[in-house]
Amino acid sequence: MSTSTAYRTEGAGGTGWARPTTATIGTWASDVRTVTWRNLIKFRRNPEMLLFAVLQPIMFVLLFSQVYGGSIEIDGGNYTEYLMAGIFGQTVLFGSTFSGYQMAQDLKEGMIDRFRTLPMHDSAVLFGRTNADLVLNAISMVIMMLTGFLVGWRFREGVLAFLAGVAILLLFSYAFSWVMTLLGIVVRTPEVINNASFMVLFPLTFISNAFVQASRLPGPLEFIANWNPVSALVQAARELFGNTGAAPPADTFPMQYPVVTVLVGSAVMLLVFVPLTVARFRKVSSR
Repeated sequence: MSTSTAYRTEGAGGTGWARPTTATIGTWASDVRTVTWRNLIKFRRNPEMLLFAVLQPIMFVLLFSQVYGGSIEIDGGNYTEYLMAGIFGQTVLFGSTFSGYQMAQDLKEGMIDRFRTLPMHDSAVLFGRTNADLVLNAISMVIMMLTGFLVGWRFREGVLAFLAGVAILLLFSYAFSWVMTLLGIVVRTPEVINNASFMVLFPLTFISNAFVQASRLPGPLEFIANWNPVSALVQAARELFGNTGAAPPADTFPMQYPVVTVLVGSAVMLLVFVPLTVARFRKVSSR
């Protein structure tokens, strides 16, 4: 991104963003690539963040498959194969919280103020943020899958269905990262983002079919699990990986049509939260 490019300042009193005078899709895409690369380099310079993102799912895989796997029964299936889709779903969900945390961190440290002086599109900051976190989630999934193969996990529906399962997990994580990015802009405190996200996402993950079959939960929790969006995501991955076992899915729309549920839910999140996040970011960063 050349700093010699002509640009204009928008907003009252010259407090808005400095944007290229020739705003095109090409310049926007170039800005997005630049910010995405900046965020990826930041991961490399903070290896403890990448280490945490990788070690946590490995720990869950080994803990549940090797320690608890022998005592958890799955109707007509292997618990390790049943477990892996739940671990995948949990990991991409928690991985999406990095978007909110890092956005709040950039606002707190004044990085966004530096971006405002450059001839770039403001929305490129947001797309660069979510794109980088998508790459981080993809890396985590590759490592998880390799760990899963070591403990006995296999996909049963062919390569195309396997790739579709990976794609639907990453699509959901990308859509949810926009929710967390908006939260990071509103809250603007990394510590609050961390605490709030864990308080919400832990029960959302564990009151689902991620680690045990929903039918084995008490009545009210079974109802919640069958309508939980995390359960739909995990069920969609299991169906595409061929890891559902012999038990029929619950008679609810998300469990009967999990792939459709996840695709529609992800599309709705993107349609709602992308424009909301961009609008809120422009308002906050132009003060």
